[in-house]
Amino acid sequence: MVTSMLDNYPAVVDQLDRDLVGWLTTVNRNLQPQSSPIWYLRVGNDLMVYSRADATRITNLAANNNVAFNLRGDKQGDTIVSLEGVAVIEPDSPTPLRVPEYLAKYGDEIVRLGWTNETFDRDFSLPIRINVKRVRNG
Repeated sequence: MVTSMLDNYPAVVDQLDRDLVGWLTTVNRNLQPQSSPIWYLRVGNDLMVYSRADATRITNLAANNNVAFNLRGDKQGDTIVSLEGVAVIEPDSPTPLRVPEYLAKYGDEIVRLGWTNETFDRDFSLPIRINVKRVRNG
């Protein structure tokens, strides 16, 4: 049986699966970090993110695909999750409309924010896979 790094962090896996929003940090060509709130889906040791093709993060990833990903902690800082990994743009991977788990997680939010599944799929059509290499949590 193959296990992933995240298998060693069950509380982190629970929080990743429960939380809706994370912060993805990329770095531009001038080494300036840029953090953006994102929706994501955990798939084993990876996170799948869907982006607009014209988002600054895409340009940043072309220059440097090392990323950080963070979840919001509680008021005491006891549930901080910080992940580091490598992001790969995967234009041949399924878009959100073809990933039932993603739609199950975000379907209500998609509607609440004025999209349909089809318009969200069109707007956020570029899949990015983040392979988690390091986990820090508190």
